Amino acid sequence: MRLGEIITAGVLALLSIYLMSESAELEIGYVRGEGPGGGAWPFWLSAIMLVTTVFIAINWVRRTSPPSRSEEPVLDREGWKTLLFVGGGILGFVALIDVISMYGAMFLFLLYYLKFLGRHSWFLTLSLAICLPIGFFFFFEGLMRITMPKGMDFTEPFFNVMYEIIY
Repeated sequence: MRLGEIITAGVLALLSIYLMSESAELEIGYVRGEGPGGGAWPFWLSAIMLVTTVFIAINWVRRTSPPSRSEEPVLDREGWKTLLFVGGGILGFVALIDVISMYGAMFLFLLYYLKFLGRHSWFLTLSLAICLPIGFFFFFEGLMRITMPKGMDFTEPFFNVMYEIIY
């Protein structure tokens, strides 16, 4: 666990620095009359992530967190199984985006994750799996005016209905 903690912190720190440098290509401050620049949210969220990785490293050096004192392996058999099931679900989600849209893939991933991995009730599973993609649709497409991947042509009737609600 000790080695895994510092490696994870290092990888997250490098990812934070990369994301900060990429987002700094856009305006990261406040643009007068327009609001935050295009790179503001990713830059500052990455900066916060970098600061938190520094705290993880400090705790690792001082051995103040339970993982920083542990000599056990990072993942036991159950941990590897969980990683495989969750990682496989995420890969399936990404693979389905271009086929059934971002929102359809989100629905199936939530169904898989909540019902089959989390063993939650059908009521909770279906409530979240239906409401979250619809909520994200209205947030991104309606409020933010950001178009997400729509998948193949057979998903078009669903989106036509949703756009009628927005416009």
